[in-house]
Amino acid sequence: MTVADAQREVRTVFLGGSVGQLVSGVIWLLSASLSTWVGTREGIIALVVGGMFIYPLTQLVLWLLGCPWALSRANPLRQLAIQVAFMVPMTLPVVGGAALHNVNWFYPGCMMVVGAHYLPFMFLYGMWQYGVLAAALLGGGYLLGTLMPQEFAPGGWLAAAALLLFGLAAAEMSRRDRTPPTS
Repeated sequence: MTVADAQREVRTVFLGGSVGQLVSGVIWLLSASLSTWVGTREGIIALVVGGMFIYPLTQLVLWLLGCPWALSRANPLRQLAIQVAFMVPMTLPVVGGAALHNVNWFYPGCMMVVGAHYLPFMFLYGMWQYGVLAAALLGGGYLLGTLMPQEFAPGGWLAAAALLLFGLAAAEMSRRDRTPPTS
């Protein structure tokens, strides 16, 4: 299997990443809502616990849609996908340390960790658009952390919006990829 074939399978199986981004966006939206209207602690718990279920929920949605929900064993990018998945939980202690210093850095820190985690998606999916998502999350996290260090919720809302918009855009790109050209 060539790299191009492996990337095509990743795009095909995961619908360009649209389902994962939409699942992520909904979890961030829930977290931002809780942090705004219930409490900071509840928003943090929702994102940390919900984040652990992004991949299984993505697989469940794909299965419910009648789509394949895992890469073939022959795909050499399977291992990269697994490694990329563990980047976020392995770096959350850094976010925790920052949040102990200033709890309002929780969302900006998570945005930066998740944004950095999307950089390898450019190769994994063969889609430069993941660089745009990564830049939005990295830049947004940095700017919120430095310009609004006394505000908690804006990062949750911004990340939710970025992920949901990207999920919708990725769904459209995936649909176009699967639609045969008309002559």
